[in-house]
Amino acid sequence: MDAKTFDKSHLPSRHVTEGVHRAPHRSYYYAMGLTREQIHQPFVGVATCWNEAAPCNIALMRQAQAVKQGVAAAEGTPREFCTITVTDGIAMGHQGMKASLPSREVIADSIELTMRGHCYDGLVGLAGCDKSLPGMMMSMCRLNVPSIFIYGGSILPGSFRGRPVTVQDLFEAVGQYSVGNMSLEDIDELEQVACPSAGACGAQFTANTMATVSEAIGLALPYSAGAPAPYEIRDQFCMTAGQKIMDLIARNIRPRDIVTRKALENAAAVVAASGGSTNAALHLPAIAHECGIEFDLFDVAEVMKKTPYIADLKPGGRYVAKDMFEAGGVPILMKTLLEHGYLHGDCLTVTGRTIADNLSKVAWNPDQDVVRSADSPLSPTGGVVGLRGSLAPDGAIVKVAGMADLKFRGPARCFDSEEEAFAAVSAKKYEEGDVIIIRYEGPKGGPGMREMLSTTAALYGQGMGDKVALITDGRFSGATRGFCVGHAGPEAALCGPIALVRDGDMITLDADEGIIDLEVDEDVLAARAKDWVEPPASVQSGYIWKYANEVGAARTGAVTHPGAAAEKSCYADI
Repeated sequence: MDAKTFDKSHLPSRHVTEGVHRAPHRSYYYAMGLTREQIHQPFVGVATCWNEAAPCNIALMRQAQAVKQGVAAAEGTPREFCTITVTDGIAMGHQGMKASLPSREVIADSIELTMRGHCYDGLVGLAGCDKSLPGMMMSMCRLNVPSIFIYGGSILPGSFRGRPVTVQDLFEAVGQYSVGNMSLEDIDELEQVACPSAGACGAQFTANTMATVSEAIGLALPYSAGAPAPYEIRDQFCMTAGQKIMDLIARNIRPRDIVTRKALENAAAVVAASGGSTNAALHLPAIAHECGIEFDLFDVAEVMKKTPYIADLKPGGRYVAKDMFEAGGVPILMKTLLEHGYLHGDCLTVTGRTIADNLSKVAWNPDQDVVRSADSPLSPTGGVVGLRGSLAPDGAIVKVAGMADLKFRGPARCFDSEEEAFAAVSAKKYEEGDVIIIRYEGPKGGPGMREMLSTTAALYGQGMGDKVALITDGRFSGATRGFCVGHAGPEAALCGPIALVRDGDMITLDADEGIIDLEVDEDVLAARAKDWVEPPASVQSGYIWKYANEVGAARTGAVTHPGAAAEKSCYADI
């Protein structure tokens, strides 16, 4: 493509670079050292979630430079900018976790505002930590300018006394310490070696789950999601993405051409096949919302129910993201799913080709055991299962990858916050067979729908991970394992059934049949509902207050605006 003859008459950047009346605007670009030629080329926003908050994001600024080189090589003009992230591993287990899910909205909103304000023609977005991945993809679909997503890459596994470890081992070590199975000296040694490099958590937690989604949904280049952050090949992916975005601008291939209902179904399928995070059931509906597509928790669950679980990845399996990349990456997972009828091959991707075209030359690697063939799965049911019943009429979700028993029945043990539950678990004030209820942690009630990893990891560390169940209207980390049910809706803050449960009520869970039932008569629940009093809001100002007053249900993605279905015009068409 010859950018010197590129027609900017229909591109957003014409509003800031073209015509005599834009001379003041152009003066700002000359002030930053741009040439006349660069000013009249297409402008590409290069957005990163770089910060010094965590290893997930620390390599993104360096990778952005490679993207910019690619844009410039294809005769475009890159404009780099940053947005926020909240890193779950550091926010976990305290009030800071209320900021995690809301940060997804701030990321999408801030990218939208930066792009709108400066009229960029395309977007290459780099993200590393959990909520930044869906937040970046949401902004791409909202703006609908040609876009390419780049994952910053996963962390390398650590080594503790000869065995590979991840941060999951540290969360579970807290529980082991509480029952005397680890010493403070052991934990001190483990925490220094568990995270040995830049990159996001290495197992199939939320970051790697949504990275896998980025390829399957078509917004990322093939293989780009799998390479660990320290690998030099990441720069090649970034350089190529910078060059490729100019081709997408020339051809006017946009995110909503790529993210269709079929593409969303492909994304849900790879989550199930890889034993991915239950958080995908929040993020896929939110991405769909930005495209004006109805695709809620039940739609996600329906795809997951019929997709086999084939990637032996932690936390339920043996391997981490680095291992899958070296075995063949996300394409080898997608290829076997496609061959056995679990993917739509006709979906367009950022390569300008279809999924089937991209995978046509991918060969099966018989010398690896990270990914099974789809006709020889680890289990016939996907790694994540949707539930519905009298305790959660609006649905709930559980990660079954690695679980041996998919049924549970027991008495409720109720807590009105994560802190209450964690204190009881730490003091072992619960019984084997209990169904631990953690409520008022939903999107509105939390506010912010915190993850319960500290509590679930403590249970596992105490050796009780498969001896109790846990249900919450909040969320779980992708590192959670055991019979842990999240997203129970309607949430307690809306007087959903989970608010009406009392200690000792019997609860039935059946992940085979998709059931979550509270064994209490309807007239008893109705009487309890009359006595229910909405608890006072825990946050009275600031962004978390704003979020609590805007956020919708978990079933539809916990979104905060009407979405593409309500829009009268799209940014890309200004």
